[in-house]
Amino acid sequence: MTGPGAGSWQPDPEGRFDYRWFDGHSWTDQVSHQGRPYVAPLGGGAPQQQGPPQPEHSAAQAQAQVQAQGFPQAGAGGDGFAGITGDLVDGRFSEKEAKPIANQNAKLLRVRLGEPFMARQGSMVAYQGNVDFSFEGGGAGKFLKKALTGEGLPLMRCQGQGDVFLAERAYDVHLLNLENAGLSISGKNVLAFSANLDWNIERVKGGSIATGGLFNTTLRGTGWVALTTDGPPVVLDAAEAPTYADTNAVVAWSANLQTQLKTSFKAGALIGRGSGEALQVSFHGQGFVIVQPSEGIQIPVQ
Repeated sequence: MTGPGAGSWQPDPEGRFDYRWFDGHSWTDQVSHQGRPYVAPLGGGAPQQQGPPQPEHSAAQAQAQVQAQGFPQAGAGGDGFAGITGDLVDGRFSEKEAKPIANQNAKLLRVRLGEPFMARQGSMVAYQGNVDFSFEGGGAGKFLKKALTGEGLPLMRCQGQGDVFLAERAYDVHLLNLENAGLSISGKNVLAFSANLDWNIERVKGGSIATGGLFNTTLRGTGWVALTTDGPPVVLDAAEAPTYADTNAVVAWSANLQTQLKTSFKAGALIGRGSGEALQVSFHGQGFVIVQPSEGIQIPVQ
């Protein structure tokens, strides 16, 4: 890789630090940020520092060469990080821009707006640029289904130009890509998805509104979807054996799976001798089931 100049400090091509040393033939691992030297390979990885500056490229040398070449001095006027050091500002928590849609970290999704997308209302924690957020109801039919089933999916449409950061109660965020496929997701686990995906509220076979059946949000088409889990999930292959999951712990499953509500209610439950696991969902066929290690916030029955 080549770059301007030779044997000099240049603006970091990745944008993670203020400057990176170019030895005349290629970029090196030597970087300078806010006037302090670090060792940080290209392509990511936490920077290593501490200890005395490298004698070959000290912080003073970096700033002297930067000034000589007409670049703004790190930590000087106009630098919002001037006089502040620490792990929060050394580059490791800086915005990641490798992909338009990707996890910033395990609990935070970053979306660079090109096409509009849908997100859970209230999930935006920050954004940069000119972004518009508007209510997305989905039409009268979906509004009625929400009211009757309790499968709530309050959505907002995000559009414009810029970067949007999304999170939900510090849950883990997972990104999936659909290619002419379908995914059934519990509404409370939907964080965001492509605006071109078709979504609807559908009943899990084996239940009904009158019998307290299970309703889920189904996404179909080609695009991306971000979902949340309360802790690290397990993904079960339903083709290996009949698979069952607690209705409160199951997060999502392949939409082509055959489902049925299964009850293990026994007369002993009437006198407080039940197992506490009265209702599950069974899955059969070719596909997977995502289950989180939590059954959510349980409200005691009075």
